[in-house]
Amino acid sequence: MKFTLLGKDPLSEARTGLIETDHGNIETPIFMPVGTVGSVKGVYHKDLREDIKAGIILGNTYHLYLRPGLDVLRKAGGLHRFTSWERPILTDSGGFQVFSLAQSRKLTEEGCIFQSHIDGSRHIFTPENNVDTQRIIGADIIMALDECCPGDADYKYAEKSLNLTERWLKRCIKRFDETEPLYGYSQTFFPIVQGCIYPDLRRRAAENVASLGREGCAIGGLAVGEPTEKMYEMLELVHPILPKDKPRYLMGVGTPANLLEAIGRGVDMFDCVMPTRNGRNAMLFTSEGTMHIRNRKWADDFSPLDPEGTSFVDHCYSKAYLRHLFISGEMLAAQIATEHNLAFYLNLVSKAREHIAKGDFLQWKNATVKRLETKL
Repeated sequence: MKFTLLGKDPLSEARTGLIETDHGNIETPIFMPVGTVGSVKGVYHKDLREDIKAGIILGNTYHLYLRPGLDVLRKAGGLHRFTSWERPILTDSGGFQVFSLAQSRKLTEEGCIFQSHIDGSRHIFTPENNVDTQRIIGADIIMALDECCPGDADYKYAEKSLNLTERWLKRCIKRFDETEPLYGYSQTFFPIVQGCIYPDLRRRAAENVASLGREGCAIGGLAVGEPTEKMYEMLELVHPILPKDKPRYLMGVGTPANLLEAIGRGVDMFDCVMPTRNGRNAMLFTSEGTMHIRNRKWADDFSPLDPEGTSFVDHCYSKAYLRHLFISGEMLAAQIATEHNLAFYLNLVSKAREHIAKGDFLQWKNATVKRLETKL
């Protein structure tokens, strides 16, 4: 993987760049739709490519490990071939899902022992077999196994968690460096900066990650219960420490406003289930604010979903029609709302790139965030 820094906003830390992978190039800042089990729920790949304009999607190691399983993925030739997605893929390590979904789990020095949320079967993720698993899945960018510390953890717990994460990280890197890709294209390994909301722990974690010389890095353990301002504070703290010539990926974030604020603090890559999950539950993100489309006020509103939208569904369907579909329990409703939200997110980061290139990102961001946080 190669990253080229292309430009920077003069009044903030926002920057544009280009990530080059064997499955294609990715313009940054970028949002990655979440394809947890090998699909972005309810969206055809054709729409992801042509309408939503997704340059990269995310797969989840925990879910893919359980279903369809490593044997199927290896026989298929990896996730790209299994899903017929020819563009880049990033996989997270599955650590967050182990802690949030597993029926029971236990952390040890060796790894994380957990029970499947599907059938209760017992498994273990070690740093070594987690890297092996992501090699088999075949993502272009793979992540370190870590513990995602709760946002409200006390200092003692956060320090113990970071210590374990850093010991696991050494083992992950060793395993990654002594193994090879399986399907004839290169893979890249990102370490993760943890440390909860404690400045000294975050600083230590960022310095450790920066010293490793990998092609990129991730910032984890944010947007997990801590105040939003604390998240921004941690981003500002690690920004000058992390290498400026490497992409930074903020994991699991967030609202449209979160994205723009984080871009202004030097973040390049994002993922979040919010646009798809909220879409399935009738909440739309628009250029004018957020909209609960089930509300009675939209019943006879025949205007487009978003007058500034760029996707097919924005101009093809009205608010009244989409509300009707949700009220009727029609599955098309979730598909339309999901496609709209994803297109909105991708268009938002595209506009951010344009304004960074023009040199007026900060002014545009400040005005846009106010609109995005409006409830319609």
